[in-house]
Amino acid sequence: MFAQVISNQAITTWWPVWPFEDSHFSWWVLGGYVFIAGVVLTLLSPVLLGLVLIDEKEVGVVIKKFGRSQLPPGQLIALQGEAGFQADTLAPGLHFGYWFFQYRVMKVAMIRIPAGEIGLVLSHAGAPILSERILAKAVPCDNFQDARAFLLNGGEKGRQVAVLTAGTYRINTAIFNVITSSCALNYDLVPGQLHVYSVQPDAVGIVTTLDGRPIDPGEIAGELVPAHDNFQNAQAFLENGGGRGLQEQILLSGTWNLNPWFVAVEQVCMLEIPIGHVGVVISYVGQAHVDVSGAEFRHGDLVNPGHKGVWVAPLYPGKHPVNPRVMKVELVPTTNIVLNWANRTESHKFDQKLSSITVRSHDGFAFNLDVAQIIHVGALDAPKVISRVGSMQNLVDHVLQPIVGNYFRNSAQNYTVLDFLGGRTARQTEAAEFIREALSAYDVQAVDTLIGDITPPAELMKTQTDRKIAEEERKTYEIQEAAQKQRQLLVRETAVADIQQQVVASEQGVRIAELDANASVKAATGEAESIRLRALGQAEAIRATGFAQAEAYRAGVEALGAPSFAALQLMQVVGERGVRIVPDVSVTGGATGSGLIDALLGVTLKDRLVAEPAIAHDPAQS
Repeated sequence: MFAQVISNQAITTWWPVWPFEDSHFSWWVLGGYVFIAGVVLTLLSPVLLGLVLIDEKEVGVVIKKFGRSQLPPGQLIALQGEAGFQADTLAPGLHFGYWFFQYRVMKVAMIRIPAGEIGLVLSHAGAPILSERILAKAVPCDNFQDARAFLLNGGEKGRQVAVLTAGTYRINTAIFNVITSSCALNYDLVPGQLHVYSVQPDAVGIVTTLDGRPIDPGEIAGELVPAHDNFQNAQAFLENGGGRGLQEQILLSGTWNLNPWFVAVEQVCMLEIPIGHVGVVISYVGQAHVDVSGAEFRHGDLVNPGHKGVWVAPLYPGKHPVNPRVMKVELVPTTNIVLNWANRTESHKFDQKLSSITVRSHDGFAFNLDVAQIIHVGALDAPKVISRVGSMQNLVDHVLQPIVGNYFRNSAQNYTVLDFLGGRTARQTEAAEFIREALSAYDVQAVDTLIGDITPPAELMKTQTDRKIAEEERKTYEIQEAAQKQRQLLVRETAVADIQQQVVASEQGVRIAELDANASVKAATGEAESIRLRALGQAEAIRATGFAQAEAYRAGVEALGAPSFAALQLMQVVGERGVRIVPDVSVTGGATGSGLIDALLGVTLKDRLVAEPAIAHDPAQS
């Protein structure tokens, strides 16, 4: 009874008097009570109603503390309301029914992939990856934002083949880890690997895939696979039979969303073929080998582009996107190529192993010979040349070197050293014709063959040098002699010039003398004519006189007789000429020889007597 009285009294004290029973009722008291009740209900509503508020930049990850059943073994995410991490997340907004005693909601930030980057996804739930694969296949799951769809569609745990591109995603972090450049180091990745891959201009990307079926035996690279958007859609690549390893396809200049877990890319410069060259493609991949060279070409085979082998069509000057890991391009100069068998090398370096040719002459002398060979390979003939010999260096080493070297060794044996030197032009012409015909079988044009320096034996050249020096000295003397003659001629001409006036006077005198001579000749001619006429007259007179004397002599002889008449004539001549019959001095012989002396003294005295009167009467003495 006492307890009941106390209780009633306490209640009465604690509970206010009903306002209608109190005569001093006030409405404001009622309002205060209502306000207090509203505040209390507001504070208790999240707990009572299980309210959860998710911000617009957050995702709610739900953990159920207890449920109707437990998760099956090996399953980490609840799909049927089991206890544990729930597959579904809470979007931004107000959510009811998540009482604190049954649920725990973790608010995590949305995943943001910056522009120019990609995000890799690592799944903690899903089916096991197949043994022949290293990446989990891609399944429809709204870019990993729908974990329920991921699990129900057969999503696999582990590293995902699909990537997240730039943007913001509501990801259930209980299932998926998203790797960005900011956390790449925590997953043994380099931040640069999470950037959008960029292939530079004038470069190509050589791709090696890290997942897929094994490459077919006998192949060095995976064949071309369609519809995978340049390796950006890795799932399409795998579904279409793409193989792992080196790929035939390349990436051209641009930016690409590539999964670094799926592909590795190496950049190389585009193949540049300079002016004056063509590129002969030797492909190690492609369609089956089918020879299209024709029956006339029996030393190799050619294939159409896209097949394995030497392509029949060369690459012309320019830049070409070629995968150097699966193709080899042999540059072939289409301009004239000069090859030197000498101690010099051209810029192309094809002749760096060539040296002077040592030959032996018919007379047994060995000497060195420098040769230059000019060749030309046509653009359309370049694939044939490469198909036959493999490379331009092989053409020089295995074709040109033996042909040129052996020809000159054989040719030199037919001539002496001096004959070879003297007939150099003829030897060069013969060599050019022979080499041109020999190289035509290799589809190479021999433009010209030139013989350079010839180094004959020193002992042979000494005799030739001495002979040449002597000949040159003789020529020098002849030139000096001609110079002296020229100098004499100059002196003479100078003297002539100096006495030109005298020469003119002399010439005039000569002309006058010629005129006088002509006059004298004319006078002499006239006088001669006169004398001739006079002589004719005299001759006629003498002839007449002679006839007369002859008649007189004949008459005398007849009258006196020949002896008498002759004596008479002799005496007449002695008389007319004054001939002395008696000598002036008479010498008589004696015993002592004094007669001769007396005769000399007499002659001398006679001469003096004759001379003195002449001196005495000389006008010059008087």
